[in-house]
Amino acid sequence: MGQALGIKSCDFQAARNNEEHHTKDISSRRLIVRRGQPFSIRLHFGAPVHTFLPALKKVALITQTGEQPSEANGTQATFPISSLGDQKWWSAMVEGTDAQSWTISVTTPSDAVIGHYSLLLQVSGRKPRLLGQFTLLFNPWVRGDAVFLENEAQRREYVLNQNGLIYLGTADCIQEACWDFGQFEDDAMDLSLGLLSMDKQVEDWSNPVHVTRVVGALLHALKKKVLPTPQTQAAQEGSLLNKRRGSVPILRQWLTDQGRPVYADQAWVSAAVACTGRVLRCLGIPARVVTTFASAQGTGGGLLVDEYYNEEGLQNGEGKRGRIWIFQTSTECWMTRPALPQGYDGWQILYPGAPIGGGVLGACDLVPVRAVKEGTLGLTPAVSDLFAAINASCMVWKCCEDGTLELTNSNTKYVGNNISTKGVGSDRCEDITQNYKYPEGSLQEKEVLERVQKERMEHEEDSEIHPPSLETSDPLYLFLETPGSLPLGGDVQLSVTLVNPSDQEKEVQLAIAVQAMYYNGILAAQLWKKQLSLTLSANLVRTITTSLSSSYFERSPPENSFLRLTVMATHSTSSLSCFAQKDIAICRPRLVIKMPEAAEQYQPLKASVSIYNSLDATMKDCIISILGRGLIHREMRYRLSSVRPGSTLCTQFRFTPTKVGLQRLTVEMDCNMFQNLTNYKSVTVVAPELAA
Repeated sequence: MGQALGIKSCDFQAARNNEEHHTKDISSRRLIVRRGQPFSIRLHFGAPVHTFLPALKKVALITQTGEQPSEANGTQATFPISSLGDQKWWSAMVEGTDAQSWTISVTTPSDAVIGHYSLLLQVSGRKPRLLGQFTLLFNPWVRGDAVFLENEAQRREYVLNQNGLIYLGTADCIQEACWDFGQFEDDAMDLSLGLLSMDKQVEDWSNPVHVTRVVGALLHALKKKVLPTPQTQAAQEGSLLNKRRGSVPILRQWLTDQGRPVYADQAWVSAAVACTGRVLRCLGIPARVVTTFASAQGTGGGLLVDEYYNEEGLQNGEGKRGRIWIFQTSTECWMTRPALPQGYDGWQILYPGAPIGGGVLGACDLVPVRAVKEGTLGLTPAVSDLFAAINASCMVWKCCEDGTLELTNSNTKYVGNNISTKGVGSDRCEDITQNYKYPEGSLQEKEVLERVQKERMEHEEDSEIHPPSLETSDPLYLFLETPGSLPLGGDVQLSVTLVNPSDQEKEVQLAIAVQAMYYNGILAAQLWKKQLSLTLSANLVRTITTSLSSSYFERSPPENSFLRLTVMATHSTSSLSCFAQKDIAICRPRLVIKMPEAAEQYQPLKASVSIYNSLDATMKDCIISILGRGLIHREMRYRLSSVRPGSTLCTQFRFTPTKVGLQRLTVEMDCNMFQNLTNYKSVTVVAPELAA
């Protein structure tokens, strides 16, 4: 048929189309377009067009995707080349002509199935001819698409930006980790669609809800291939060689099963993969990583969590009603929810977990953020878990030597703190707690909590809703103040205040303890404890200030752990104990990067990186790695001299920016004292001025 029409070639005009469809960073050679938006192809003929006009009037285009394309399920479409396009269905129209070519504008429906497509040309009665392949993605730029996002700055942040920030640490010391989503790397799109292809319901790939749930479920299943963090020091050191700089190498290794196993010692790694441009962002679904500090996990939707401590203030076993994580990460994605009642469009929480039904989709739920804020438990089963994660109360129990349990008078932990994500178009941390819950103590919060508690009681899901009220005729009050962070190898000042409001003198036993905790609230190590006996005079406020030093610890805290400082005060004539705690982030020495804030494309740029050794030991085997997409072609590695205590190490280097726009330079340092110490600095690269 090609000879009958005299078609010489078909130009998919990938560079031009990809520019218009915001996919040029994925490829300039392969046609990658977004649904609901026209793209152009050019048919070149071997002879003047008028020679083939009778045949061209009978020409139609065919698009096919999936293993068994069918017009019945939307994976195949046949449509004529006409003078008028149809914006609601597959259509094609002649955009321009000359003596030996036609430019044809092809429009895809805004609800088309996404994926790899074949484009064929057919003349009535003849076998179709393959013109080529293209890839179709979701389109947040088109209003008719379910993932439409009206704000251009948000589209650029949540779809096009590869430079992410993930927040970790504690509510009082929020730390950031730079992350490379890598949605525009060479194999990003193929790996993303390769992951999706594990789902055989291709006809449902038109629905971003289905696609997102499939991605979440598959990534959750792939976590089983990730080895737990090694416990031996040798294995731990080996695992540290495996850098976790971004989503690309992790997902590639998961899917190809090549190279070293991926060690999972931080939940934010999984969240970054779930939100990777290789998957959601790459497929065109706006997505972001969200961190919740002090998050109640494993509660089964219950609103009470128990913690147990012995009389020395050390954690003693785990409760059966969940655990408070120091921080927990999740993925949000943006889309409409036409299958739900009105009002639940917008940000949705990807919630992979225990199966809630049959098949792949049963392992992942997609929950509107608004449903969590309003406590709409009946909308989907996961709402109950997510609501509890940010609204549960924590009760602290003292385990007595005789085996009995006593509830302490503790400052109830306020869970769901500082829910954070990267700000739009900047590197600032944006607090989005107001999206998830009403202000603490507000009338709206009270109404939502009462409604949820009533509903759970009606369904007999909770025998207890509120923490028991603790009243005593002989009260004692305890307050703990300490900085939110401790320098690695350094010390901090802590302050314990005891208040005796009665007219009677009190004998108080004070227990202070420090433990290392992992981010998920699991005990890592017991480090230090101290007990004091005090006499509090009547109507007295007494403050005890002391220094907490790393040198006190029986061992070094494990990598990526936090310090939990606990204080328990027991009045000798009363069984009521007071309890207070504070989670403290361990801060490592800081890398300092100096370079200009602006640079010119293709012009060499000088930068420097330095580190001050605040530790009491020499940093040896220092290696600095420097990388940055659009700034450095290949990763630069420097082996540097040792850094004695109190000394500063500084090195300079040059690189040549090649890509215009806001780019990020990342510097990473390893030494014998720590691994993966990272910092970054952004630079705006401008195009060179044209000569007059």
